[in-house]
Amino acid sequence: MHIGRALRKDSLPEVLAAEHRSAMSVVFFAGPIRMGALATAERVSAPAMTKTVALLEREGMVTRAADPADDRAVLIRATRKGATVVSRGRDERVRRIERALAQLRPEARQRVAAAMGDLEDVIDLLERENRRRSEAALPSL
Repeated sequence: MHIGRALRKDSLPEVLAAEHRSAMSVVFFAGPIRMGALATAERVSAPAMTKTVALLEREGMVTRAADPADDRAVLIRATRKGATVVSRGRDERVRRIERALAQLRPEARQRVAAAMGDLEDVIDLLERENRRRSEAALPSL
């Protein structure tokens, strides 16, 4: 969380607020996603997510389309512009982390590298938990 905050604080001014960038990232990485699942993933209400998606749509970053599996549902998809924004932002954050790591003493870099496997395991566990929660929140058809 602290690394994320530090990366946001020092980043160039963004067109989108943090919550909009977060939702955009979920759309990009999750692929086409229903509005309700997106709201659940971001832990906001459906009306709040509807406003966020409307803003992202106005910025040309997402599109809405009917869900072929359910005509009542809408799928949110990243546009090429949205995908580019997410990818560039991620790439810049990675470059900034690399530059910071390069400034550490070799012993410190070794400790960070040694911990990465365990941290990746924790992230995998948390992501699986998030998927289970999101799936449990979806209405059954």
